[in-house]
Amino acid sequence: MSWLGADDPKCETLDEANPIETVIVPRARDIGSFEVRRALPSAAKQMIGPFIFFDQMGPAEFLLGTGMDVRPHPHIGLATVTYLFRGEVAHKDSLGTDLPIRPGEVNWMTAGRGIAHSERTPPAQRDGSGRLFGIQAWVALPRRDEEREPAFSHHEKADLPLIAGEGKDVRLIAGSLYGERSPVATFSDMFYADCALEPGAALPLEAEHEERGAYLVDGTVEIAGDRFDAGQLLVFHPGDRVTIRALTPARFMLLGGAPMDGPRYIWWNFVASSRARIDQAKADWRAKRFAMVPGDPEFIPLPES
Repeated sequence: MSWLGADDPKCETLDEANPIETVIVPRARDIGSFEVRRALPSAAKQMIGPFIFFDQMGPAEFLLGTGMDVRPHPHIGLATVTYLFRGEVAHKDSLGTDLPIRPGEVNWMTAGRGIAHSERTPPAQRDGSGRLFGIQAWVALPRRDEEREPAFSHHEKADLPLIAGEGKDVRLIAGSLYGERSPVATFSDMFYADCALEPGAALPLEAEHEERGAYLVDGTVEIAGDRFDAGQLLVFHPGDRVTIRALTPARFMLLGGAPMDGPRYIWWNFVASSRARIDQAKADWRAKRFAMVPGDPEFIPLPES
C-alpha cells in the first residue's frame, strides 16, 4: 500500500519484570472504503527486527461497485509483505506482474532500487459481496540489499509450513520458527507467522530471535497473568521466554528477527539508510524516472510534504 497518514499509535511501556516491554495500540483511520490501523512505526518502536511498517487493513465489506483502489505508487529500500484473512486483492507492478492474492497466500515484493505497483479490488469482487481483511507489512532491507534489483514472488497457502496440534495452528509465512523454514526468500534473520489458538491452548515463544512481537488480530489472550484483546501489538523483552494462552478463540501474528543494521529514514513510501537516497527517490518519482505499471496509467503524485 501507499503510505496513508494516520494518528500515532498509543504506546505504553511496562515494568521491566514483565515479559512485555511495550504495548502499542494503533489508532484507526477511515480512508473512505475501509479502515486502516497502523502499529509500526510508532514513537516507542520504529522496528521489530526488520519490520518497519505494520498495517491492519479492514475488516471491511464493500458496497456495490466499490472496493480498494490504491493507484500505482513507488517504493525503495524495502519489501512489502501482503497477507489476507478475507477478500481478494489484484496486484500489478512495474515488472509486469499481474495476479490476485487470496487468504493464506503471500505476496512478497522486493522494491530494492525501485518499483511501482497498484493494489485494487478485482472487478468480480465489486458486486456488493466484496470484503477485505488482512495485514500489509514492510520489511526494511539490509544496507547491502537496498539497491538490489526489484523482484516479486507469490506463494500459495499449501506451500507454507503448518505447525499444528494441541489446539494450535501456526502457519509460517516467512523466515524460521519452531524448527521450520518458510520457502519465502528473505534478506535477514526474521520470522513471521499466522497463529490460531483454541480456548485454553498455549503457545510458547522462545528467545531464539532477539526482537519479537505479537499483533493480536482476534480474540483475547493471557500473558504472564495479563489479558490482552485484539488490536494491540505486544513487544517482548529480548531474552525472555513468553507463553501466549488463548482465553477465547484467538488469532495473532508473530513477527520479529535480528535488529537491523542501523536506523532507517521513512518518507512516504520510501525507506532508506540515508536521507540523500530518499531525496533521490523523490526526484525520480516526480520526474517519472520510475518504471510504470503496465495497463494501469493512473499514479499517486508525490506528496507536497
